[in-house]
Amino acid sequence: MKKMFYKCKSLKELNLSNFITDNVTDMRNVFSGCSLLKELNLSNFNTNKVTNMSRMFSECGSLKKLNLSNFNTDNVINMSRMFFGCSVLRELDISNFNTHKIVNMNNMFSHCYSLNNSDLSNFKIENIDDINNMFKGCSNELINKIKSNNKNFINSNNIKYCIIIWIKLFSKILMIK
Repeated sequence: MKKMFYKCKSLKELNLSNFITDNVTDMRNVFSGCSLLKELNLSNFNTNKVTNMSRMFSECGSLKKLNLSNFNTDNVINMSRMFFGCSVLRELDISNFNTHKIVNMNNMFSHCYSLNNSDLSNFKIENIDDINNMFKGCSNELINKIKSNNKNFINSNNIKYCIIIWIKLFSKILMIK
């Protein structure tokens, strides 16, 4: 489904509750750039096999509410820029997101200025390799919700990611010598 509705700028409503997505593995950029999209029904999406959700809703600047409580994210490894630029998104239900396998969430909520009414009680980011700018431009309320669920979270800087990069670079230097 990669780029299926990509930059469909005239779409205002979309009901995909009858879509059969049982075998889909890539949902990258599916709705990215749908700047006028205000209503989106994904209530029966089967995401069991999906591994990539990067930029899925990126730049959906008119979307105010999104319910993804039915999404199974057990196999997802990439959620980078998933909601990037969803500037008026106020309500987001990702209460059932499993982030255990995810390695990349950079800019996931970046520029989601209005987002504060979200159930993030199960949302964990402690094992993620890249969370750079994950909450850039987000409200302190949203950041505090994430912090309360993730004891090792330090602002929006990912020290773990920096250490991994440093180790990789150091390893390469040693290999060269």
